Amino acid sequence: MNAKHKNGFSNGLTLIEVMIVIAIIGILASVAIPSYTGYLKRAARTEAYSNLESLRLLEEQFFAENGGYTQSADDVAAIQALLPGFQPGTGLSFSYQIVQNRRIDTPITSPPTWTAVQTPCFTAVATGIAGSRVAGDIFTIDCNNNKNF
Repeated sequence: MNAKHKNGFSNGLTLIEVMIVIAIIGILASVAIPSYTGYLKRAARTEAYSNLESLRLLEEQFFAENGGYTQSADDVAAIQALLPGFQPGTGLSFSYQIVQNRRIDTPITSPPTWTAVQTPCFTAVATGIAGSRVAGDIFTIDCNNNKNF
């Protein structure tokens, strides 16, 4: 016969009760983990959005002061040599480049096509670094403020 306390309850949990608790935790985890992963990806993409907007504004400022856009640059160090105000931060999830005399043809596609020639113009590109949450993502913005984000 099972031992019972004075109040009529048993000393422990039954196997069924433990299995129900584990099932409930599993259901909650199956909902929470994908949501959390999506949240982290959206947060990482915010880096690209803000840095591309910053690059566009710096290019427009350079154009206003010099009558033309900067030359092409393939990485953050080269961009900073041309536009010292570009400070993307540390621990980047994206690599950045500037391509001169190109504009975005179809900004809604991913990746957008940016082969059309327009002089003067530029396209700033953010590419997700391999091994990061955003690997394979490509975001662009051009001199006409066309963008795919």
